[in-house]
Amino acid sequence: MATAAALPAPPAIDTSSSHMAGQDRRWAVRWAYFFLCLFVVFALVPPFYMLLTSLKHSNEISAATNPWWVFNPTLANFAELLSSPLFLTFFKNSAIVSVLVVIITMLISVPAAFALSRMKFWGSSVLATGVFLTYLVPETLLFIPLFKMFATFRDWTGIELINHWYVLLLVYPTLTVPFCTWIMIGYFASIPKELDEAALIDGASWTQTLLRIFVPVALPGIIAATIFAFTVSWAQFLYPLAFTTSQDQLVLSVGIATTLIKADVFNWGQIMAGALLGAAPPLVIYAFLMDYYIAGLTAGATKG
Repeated sequence: MATAAALPAPPAIDTSSSHMAGQDRRWAVRWAYFFLCLFVVFALVPPFYMLLTSLKHSNEISAATNPWWVFNPTLANFAELLSSPLFLTFFKNSAIVSVLVVIITMLISVPAAFALSRMKFWGSSVLATGVFLTYLVPETLLFIPLFKMFATFRDWTGIELINHWYVLLLVYPTLTVPFCTWIMIGYFASIPKELDEAALIDGASWTQTLLRIFVPVALPGIIAATIFAFTVSWAQFLYPLAFTTSQDQLVLSVGIATTLIKADVFNWGQIMAGALLGAAPPLVIYAFLMDYYIAGLTAGATKG
């Protein structure tokens, strides 16, 4: 009677290596949470300090008291700003400029990104890279030649653009269009080519393909680009400081810094209150559209 062949012994499990891997993972998680908490502290302490300062009277701010505690909280700083016609003018100018810049940016960047990502032509890749490199030029280098250009335009035509809020509609797109176009190029490239090929076979034009297929599919990317354009337009400081000087033409970011600081007197309570009110619209937009913003920024990185 034949004896059954002995089964091979199962390979030994290296418990030491798995234990070390588990320890490494735990330490990695701990370090990740440590740096995350550190980042949260650095990110949230300034707005928290702004809130505390905005709830203080001027006497309490100037007194040598604990800056991290409010002894007599008040909403007088917010009430004075919201009842000030000048502050409401700043807010209105910022809202008009930001909304119009977003519209102009989307009307330019969406067709441009569609053409550069789907309508392949000679030099499209180089042009797409050049669009992004344009965004990398710092605004501190651009505002001087731009100011000279608009001053020369006034001398030629007699139309004065400088010191009017609508000049910002021509200046801000130099910051928003390149980056929004780059975002949309990555998002359009992640959409399967079968969609536009099927539309072209069915007789659709490139414009119909863009409006009826790509815009609905690429809505998260468009929302991400819109949020970016709005944030840049709303928070911009250097360009409005250089191109507008009259109080009725100032936007919120410059108006707060120039009207609430008189010589060496800083009205810190109203400055902090105005900064918080100015930060509210982008904060609300990010709170409701954060998922779309993240999806739009990461779409290009997941293309297989």
